[in-house]
Amino acid sequence: MTPTVEGWAADEAVTHLFAAHYRPLVRLATLLLHDSGRAEEIVQDAYVALHGHWRRLRDADKALAYLRASVVNRSRSALRHRQVVDRHLALARPVPDAPSAEAGALDALRHDAVVAALRALPTRQREALVLRYYLDLSEADIAATMGCSRGAVKSHTSRGMAALRETLERSS
Repeated sequence: MTPTVEGWAADEAVTHLFAAHYRPLVRLATLLLHDSGRAEEIVQDAYVALHGHWRRLRDADKALAYLRASVVNRSRSALRHRQVVDRHLALARPVPDAPSAEAGALDALRHDAVVAALRALPTRQREALVLRYYLDLSEADIAATMGCSRGAVKSHTSRGMAALRETLERSS
């Protein structure tokens, strides 16, 4: 749990938030983007934006929620940009990551199958599942992060789980 940041100066608050939440936010962005380098850039940009908007932040204790929403929104923008570039360059979809030589264990194969199935989901379903099951956020927090209603979160989560189940059953 993040201690209150109410009343802190921007430098102090952002430094504290960075130390406490940088890695989980990078993992979140990486799961959404499939590009760890770009994920780090997005998270760093989110922290810079938070610092710049610190005085205008109405409730400083909601800075982490602001960061999560910023990372999700910036990830969406990066994905849209990637799609435009791919369309204009007529590139084929990227080949899924090949497992390394040591990834022969059954657990690693299952993990790879789940990640591949997750990557195949529509963006909103993938976001809902990652926020729910990776970050363990509540429906209300997911709705706030994604900028949609709790009902939409339930729908995206349910449809995403059904699609994952179907994909994984077919591949078994």
